[in-house]
Amino acid sequence: MSKRTSPLFGPGGNAEAFYEAGYKSTLYAPMWVASEGLTAYEFEAGRGIGASGDALTAIGAAARQAGISMSFHAPYFISLSGVNTETRLKSIDYIENSLWAADLLGAGVIVVHSGSCAKITREEGMRLSSDTLYKTLERVGYPQVKIGIETMGKKNQLGTLEEVISLCEMDSRLVPVVDFGHLNARDLGGVFRTSDDFRRVFDAIGSRLGQEVAANLHCHFSKIEWTDAGEKKHLTFDDRLYGPDFEPLMDAIYREGLTPTLICESAGTQARDAKQMMEYYEGLKK
Repeated sequence: MSKRTSPLFGPGGNAEAFYEAGYKSTLYAPMWVASEGLTAYEFEAGRGIGASGDALTAIGAAARQAGISMSFHAPYFISLSGVNTETRLKSIDYIENSLWAADLLGAGVIVVHSGSCAKITREEGMRLSSDTLYKTLERVGYPQVKIGIETMGKKNQLGTLEEVISLCEMDSRLVPVVDFGHLNARDLGGVFRTSDDFRRVFDAIGSRLGQEVAANLHCHFSKIEWTDAGEKKHLTFDDRLYGPDFEPLMDAIYREGLTPTLICESAGTQARDAKQMMEYYEGLKK
């Protein structure tokens, strides 16, 4: 991972304000994100890679010109822990295609969901996910793009911090993607209250995967409504009920000298809220 001197901030996908400004094509997203003072953008392909190779290449060129760091969210239908072998093998195809798309975009990481354990034990889910990732790494070799394994928000999904770290310990081509809103929702809001609560996440990753991985972590952040089953839906920073609050995270990042990428996934206000995080962090430096 490249060394940075400051965290990067940006939206996951196109905010409502992007379209309200008159833009229709994601080709203009890097320029618009940069005009908002932000430094990162995550291309969302959760429902599949709909863009052509030429379009992805053009977006990547636009991002380089605007100085925007790119990442790529792989399709939601990837199933690392699927009990059907054919489904898991198809997921390897989707990951391979995501790496291709991310490379054209100039992205440093793809974000992959950890898998489900709704109908199997967590132990069996981890065994299947590990096997899928092992076969994936055999297939793709050593790409420039890292495969990011995301922490998840529903209790019947794999994706606790411990599970994600364990999967990433398989190989340095795998890196954790920590979604703080997900972790907060799956624990029903009891995880992140102080800066030390956030710092412990970076410490756990650093002790197992190395300090450089922890310092340059790829992260998602949003406030998320939860039920007894965990994550329900993404909210905006205007919410005062569910959390988590971003200020303690910024405090921890500044205090520890960390330089993560922070992708905001608020519902429609992801660019505005990413900028709010960035401005708070910049205020700590004054």
